[in-house]
Amino acid sequence: MTGHADVVVVGGGQAGLAVGYHLRRTGLSFVILDAGTSPGGAWRHAWRSLRLFSPAPWSSLPGWPMGGGETTYPGRDEVLDYLARYENRYGLPVRRPVSVRSVEHAEDGRFRVVTDRGDWTARMVVSATGTWRRPYIPDYPGRDVFGGVQIHSGAYETPEPFAGRRVLIVGGGNSGAQILAEVSNTAATTWVTEKPPVFLPDDVDGRVLFHRATARLKALQEGREPEIPAGASATSSWSRPWSMRGNAACCTPSAPSPASPRRGWSGGMERKPGWMRSSGARASARRSTMSRNSASSALTARSNSMAPGR
Repeated sequence: MTGHADVVVVGGGQAGLAVGYHLRRTGLSFVILDAGTSPGGAWRHAWRSLRLFSPAPWSSLPGWPMGGGETTYPGRDEVLDYLARYENRYGLPVRRPVSVRSVEHAEDGRFRVVTDRGDWTARMVVSATGTWRRPYIPDYPGRDVFGGVQIHSGAYETPEPFAGRRVLIVGGGNSGAQILAEVSNTAATTWVTEKPPVFLPDDVDGRVLFHRATARLKALQEGREPEIPAGASATSSWSRPWSMRGNAACCTPSAPSPASPRRGWSGGMERKPGWMRSSGARASARRSTMSRNSASSALTARSNSMAPGR
């Protein structure tokens, strides 16, 4: 495959499709190069029970609303179906599977997009690749000697492999909260967050997050300090407390000391142990010490936006 287009879009997930929707209205020639074997982007790799926390009308791509009303929160399979139908509805020129290896300057001032299936030249290149292929896993002390399983939330699928184990879940975003709620039904879990989790009431959903994020961006653009709601931080990941059983405990680890280099999981987060109340169940906190015996599994959960978990 070798070709030329005015615009080459790298990535065929929701961001790439949204860019394609607008490009098709410009008269510019374009192509979308996607490494996946089928539509859906990162959603194809999300855990099976993942569900959007924004109602369907607020989770749609431009031009075509996702099915469902204000009380519908689409799941993984529904999102995959929507993305596939969106791509077909607008006849977007997606080429797959195509892995982009590099983007280089060509002699004529254009770009050369080098792929595993030939090169493309373009006047403009849009990167819509997302982050799931390169998840961030902190290089915490003791990671190399920990004898249990260590995975990122991007590799999590179902709670069954963790049944009967002790699991440490790291990350206070929506991915961490949702995985904790699910895994705590089958395993003894400890939740470690850098800052105390901030929960929204049950009658508040992702629309509030959208408005908060928009207000914060506008304030930063205008040189103002963003308004921060009481009990939250400017970078809070807002999560609702999905039902957690009695197997869940939460702690915000203390700073590591020279005598205990493995305490304070995930790069030495500096918070004292505390406790939280979730869905009416009080979960007592405890410090976590990373060693071969402290946990049989470790899950690093990071938030992704409509990226999985958003």
